[in-house]
Amino acid sequence: MTNSTEAQKPQNTKKNKKKGATLDTFYGAKIQNTEQIEEDIQENSPKSSKGNRNSPQTHEEFESERTKKMEALWEEKWEMMQKKFTHLQNQFDQTVKENQALKQELIKQSQNTKKLEENIKYLTDKVIDLENRGRRENLRIIGLPEKPEINTKLDMVIQDIIKENCPEILEQGGNTSTDRAHRTPSTLNPQKTTPRNVIAKFQSYQTKEKILQEARKRQFRYKGMPIRVTQDLASSTLNDRKAWNMIFRKARELGLQPRISYPAKLTIYFQGKVWAFNKIEDFQLFAKKRPELCGKFDTENQRARNT
Repeated sequence: MTNSTEAQKPQNTKKNKKKGATLDTFYGAKIQNTEQIEEDIQENSPKSSKGNRNSPQTHEEFESERTKKMEALWEEKWEMMQKKFTHLQNQFDQTVKENQALKQELIKQSQNTKKLEENIKYLTDKVIDLENRGRRENLRIIGLPEKPEINTKLDMVIQDIIKENCPEILEQGGNTSTDRAHRTPSTLNPQKTTPRNVIAKFQSYQTKEKILQEARKRQFRYKGMPIRVTQDLASSTLNDRKAWNMIFRKARELGLQPRISYPAKLTIYFQGKVWAFNKIEDFQLFAKKRPELCGKFDTENQRARNT
């Protein structure tokens, strides 16, 4: 019974192993599996038997040969690893150089972009200034009723406004003639209930300035109806001035004698001095540092209340 059981055991354990297997080394390089080498060595090992002293290969020779094969295997592994490492190191160095070059190029481009932005701002400001200077003889009349009898004879209506509000200019012999007068925009929007503004270009800059000074002193009227007369400016400058509206009204309530000077600068009279501000942020910072003004010019809260 014992012999039959032993006979059922597999005679060759190699069948349970995967022959021809490979050892996947670093990064996909393939080298013969050490198990396969071991099997080959075992097959070639000397088959010693009792009483046989004339073996074709001694045990020492067998061990030496096996050691050499293993050394050759690991030397091959090491060489492949070194080659792969050198290749990766070269790739890394190249990537570092490329990144440094890109960084330098990015810094250059950023500097060029900044210069371009500065040049664009300078040119934009220059164009706006030229446009404003081209309008220096103009006045903008706001609130003049939108009626056919007015629109067809705007030049005569402007002369009537001067006679009604500042006749002394006519008495002094000032040239109140206009080169042209027109509504803006040119087409009427039926959805708007407010009349379009009137732009009047005077022949004399001095006369225009006198009318503007009088309009700053008191409310102008046309046949008893209130109107406003202001300097005609570029649309971007007008928007910059409108941004001061809330602060301007509050400053007037507090008796700070506010004024908007060219192009969009706010001036106030506070504690015996005249203060000028080009930006709303500068004024808000000024107000926060003065207990008398702190909290009274919070434009964000005012907008929230209005909405």
